[in-house]
Amino acid sequence: MSTLPATMRFVGQRETGGPEVLQIEEGALPSAGPGEVLIRVMAAGVNRPDCFQRAGFYPPPPGASPIIGLEVAGTIAAVGKEVTDWQVGHSCCALVTGGGYAEYCVAPQETLLPIPEGMGFTEAATLPETFFTVWSNVFQRGQLSNQETFLVQGGSSGIGSTAIQLVSALGHRVFATAGSPEKCAFCETLGAERAVNYRQEDFVAVIKSLTDQRGVDVILDMVVGDYLPRELKLLKDGGRLVIIAFLGGSKVQVDFAEVMRRRLTITGSTLRARELEFKKRVRDELLNHAWPLLSQGRINTHIYQQFTLDNAAKAHAVMESGRHMGKLVLTVA
Repeated sequence: MSTLPATMRFVGQRETGGPEVLQIEEGALPSAGPGEVLIRVMAAGVNRPDCFQRAGFYPPPPGASPIIGLEVAGTIAAVGKEVTDWQVGHSCCALVTGGGYAEYCVAPQETLLPIPEGMGFTEAATLPETFFTVWSNVFQRGQLSNQETFLVQGGSSGIGSTAIQLVSALGHRVFATAGSPEKCAFCETLGAERAVNYRQEDFVAVIKSLTDQRGVDVILDMVVGDYLPRELKLLKDGGRLVIIAFLGGSKVQVDFAEVMRRRLTITGSTLRARELEFKKRVRDELLNHAWPLLSQGRINTHIYQQFTLDNAAKAHAVMESGRHMGKLVLTVA
């Protein structure tokens, strides 16, 4: 076994602020504790929560690395005590609570996943955060079941593009919203029956017209704001609205008489601070239901742009511009 270096390069910041506060620093390698592995990171996914953390709005949970980055892919460089099934040299991708923008990162064995057949490290690094999020919110919290219909807001985002592919591959009618003709076309190539340009059309009217005025069963929402009352009108009786972000604002007036009368569910969740046992259950379901689809090529990752670790600030600028479609990724080695 090769000797591990004493130090590593990582993306740090001395203050909160815009992308320009990110800089390359050097520090000690983290060590794998019981039930953990140390990953030699080859690539790390870039996600909007990373930008929120950089700006000071989304601090890491207690005990998490202060380094930004929630998903990585690479090879296992060391294993802690009580680790089963994984050995030094194994390739993997992993969901982490922090530390991804670095040459080495610690991950719990409960969130490790094999790299799907036919994929490289760069593609695999874009999988964990979006797949854990979509599965836990659409299929667990939203309880999307046979023959039900689904809408994802922000369909061209990393979360949206994953949701469209996974939900449509599992046999559901899928609708999406996006903010340009190009983004709508992208959503439809992924499997959306219809993507609605929210800048030009009323998504409620369009989708109701395509569903004989019935609407949809489950909505995955990253907007909230003035979308929420409209989404309630689009839900079928007994429908579920699952909120995972509130880019349009977190405060809104709701007519709960309609919620009660039509037996609607408004729910939401965050993933980062959830307990490991929960994440393990999600991981196991992904292995059973999503990873075979990835290995078969029935769903794919869509990378909009790659950046080196030194250019993490540029990646954040692209993320915040909103012009990307699919995922952004940092190549580390």
